[in-house]
Amino acid sequence: MKLFMAGMLTETNTFAPIPTGRDAFLGARFHRRDGSLAPPEFGNIPLIEWRRLAEQAGIAVAEGCCANAQPAGLTVRPVYEAIRAMILDDLRAALPVDMVLLNMHGAMVAEGEDDCEGDVLAAVRDIVGPDVVIGCELDLHCHLTERMRANADLIVTYKEYPHSDIAERARDLFALALRTARREVRPVIAYRDLRMINMWHTPREPVRSLVADMKAAEGRDGILSVSFGHGFPWADVADVGAKMVVIADGDAARAAAAAEAFAERIWAMRAETGKPRETPDQALDAALAAPRGPVVIAETSDNAGGGAASDGTEFLRLLLDRGVRDAAIGIVWDPVAVSLCAEAGLDATLPLRIGGKCGPTSGDPVDVQATVRGLSEDHVQTGLSGGRSLLGPSAWVEAAGIHIILCTIRQQAFHPDGFTGLGCTLHDKRVVVVKSSQHFHAGFAPIAADIRYAATPRGLLAEFAQIPLTKIRTPWWPKVADPWQEGR
Repeated sequence: MKLFMAGMLTETNTFAPIPTGRDAFLGARFHRRDGSLAPPEFGNIPLIEWRRLAEQAGIAVAEGCCANAQPAGLTVRPVYEAIRAMILDDLRAALPVDMVLLNMHGAMVAEGEDDCEGDVLAAVRDIVGPDVVIGCELDLHCHLTERMRANADLIVTYKEYPHSDIAERARDLFALALRTARREVRPVIAYRDLRMINMWHTPREPVRSLVADMKAAEGRDGILSVSFGHGFPWADVADVGAKMVVIADGDAARAAAAAEAFAERIWAMRAETGKPRETPDQALDAALAAPRGPVVIAETSDNAGGGAASDGTEFLRLLLDRGVRDAAIGIVWDPVAVSLCAEAGLDATLPLRIGGKCGPTSGDPVDVQATVRGLSEDHVQTGLSGGRSLLGPSAWVEAAGIHIILCTIRQQAFHPDGFTGLGCTLHDKRVVVVKSSQHFHAGFAPIAADIRYAATPRGLLAEFAQIPLTKIRTPWWPKVADPWQEGR
């Protein structure tokens, strides 16, 4: 038996001003045929698991590329076509194979192609034919399309947000693919569109119990797998929005019924999961009134993981204008500021212009008198599911009692070591502002006295009803109160 595996991942914010081009995919994090042998990062964790499990089972492994780009705007068409060609060329060279496992995001959009994952799956199916098992692992912030369902035997998404279960879901997918290749099961996939656009944080109830029940349903009554595709709101594509995915053993009706039951449950909890973000002033007021710190505030609107620039200045300016001290904020993408800090050196004080470089959504630059407190030529933070998250040359500066982390490789804040790795302690801070929506939670929750979520008017729109979607096929909540009634 032989396995072919490859990876192609990015999450596309079609409203973002930053193009996703060649260096984003083919730079430092790119691997050709050896990604599973590299240290774990977001893009290669499933490949590492699949190689390990295949070798344990005596299955030969052929590996294609592993290309993982930071979320941003549309992928440049020639770059997408080059990555697609690499995957397909390596697959042809590996034939014959019994299984194809692909690590993809599910929300990649290229110029002229709104469904990159479906396009790749269809091409793979054309090459291998109807009898080879095709499985894909997707980020739960995916657009689940009919082209994906029609060309994959198995679709498994992460269950956790933050994504702490990437390796676990890779193991689930491998086990199902092997059982399918051995003809022990006959998977059928059912979708259920929720007609909802929202964010669901899995560490908190009622979503925590939902995830537990999804796991409990697997392996019972013919149900092989249950996934909740939360969707990625900031993409103007036809299939934007949340969907349930249930895979049953040879029984399409059973799969559809289970998907319907979970979908109804998610609809029923909408009032508890659709809470608006606080304003920055509201979140800061609460943090400063807290009896102890640090209070962690997620600046959700300037999250690189959603395609934002992460060089927004509104929250930094608020901290300065209100005279807040013993505060930290990061991670701010500003290669120019980092280079100036490196040139000045440790302990130097210099006039520094920070952020505001990527257009109107970033706000205006902020000018400060900054002291360089820490420098790294190759800064790294702990990333999703324990992988590495590269930040490149980075600096920690202090200005008016505010500690600012600056990076060269655009990335959201995942873990406290993004701050402490440069020497910036957090236990003694009143307020820590992290440019992230939810992935910070796993790392920061253990040190936080409280966690608050705030959104500025710039960057990622926090009000999902206001996102200017033109291609979606159906009404959606919360834009309308009952999308099922209006869709009839």
